[in-house]
Amino acid sequence: MNPSTIKIFLVNGSPKGLRTAEISNWTGKAIACPRKELKDLLGREESKRAGVYILQGTDTDSEDTMVYVGEAEVIRTRLPGHSNKDFWNSAVVFTSKDENLTKSHIKFLEGKLIERAKELGRVKVDNSQSSGGHLPESDLAEMGVFLENVYQLLPILGIEGFNLSDIGSQDENTNVYYLRIKGVEARGKRTESGFLVFEGSEAVLEHRRSSVRSKKIREDLEAKGVLVISGKKRVFTRDFEFSSPSRAGQAVEGGACNGLTAWKTREGKSIKEVESEL
Repeated sequence: MNPSTIKIFLVNGSPKGLRTAEISNWTGKAIACPRKELKDLLGREESKRAGVYILQGTDTDSEDTMVYVGEAEVIRTRLPGHSNKDFWNSAVVFTSKDENLTKSHIKFLEGKLIERAKELGRVKVDNSQSSGGHLPESDLAEMGVFLENVYQLLPILGIEGFNLSDIGSQDENTNVYYLRIKGVEARGKRTESGFLVFEGSEAVLEHRRSSVRSKKIREDLEAKGVLVISGKKRVFTRDFEFSSPSRAGQAVEGGACNGLTAWKTREGKSIKEVESEL
């Protein structure tokens, strides 16, 4: 992401209330609000336009963060239709100040956002599927820029699960930590949102009987296809970002883990030791 100047306006003065966000020299605009202030959002001029939106809350069954991504040619006519969804407690809408977003544009944006959230696997996605949209080459380039700005604004507006942080950076000379236990080795690094375990990292085969929490973490990863059994160990099929080093360590060790001391540099310094020297 490029350096940016972002303007956030607190409509009612509350940092968690209705607010707008804009990036310099960008025609897009974001409007965010808690569910209880949805009426105020729908009363704004921007809600008469086409756009994409994200609803975020907590899955009542698993207590995991859950999101729903949608699109509408007129935002104010679509959002009230989600009143039957119990999980969400905040909403973010993205539209265009020049009103040039077409149906094809917003379907494309919706599809890419759903794809990103499912690919990262950090939040549950309430959408069953999305057809996305096909665009000509020039529009693809324009919507690519639009998406990058959306990704940049989402964490600022409190929406999780779409930000790549520094995922994918496996430069083993740059702040990489290792966790070695029972003949397996996992590699990872700190990110803006937690701790990333790299693709190809290994985890112990069996769960510790006493650790219900780590068993649940590993079962969720298996359901997503992130962690698979390979011989006498488990293996990460792709990069996966956890909320903390300890949660990542639990997935690797199959039991309770203090990630600040378990993950170590090639030279043997723990995260705790490295960060105490800063």
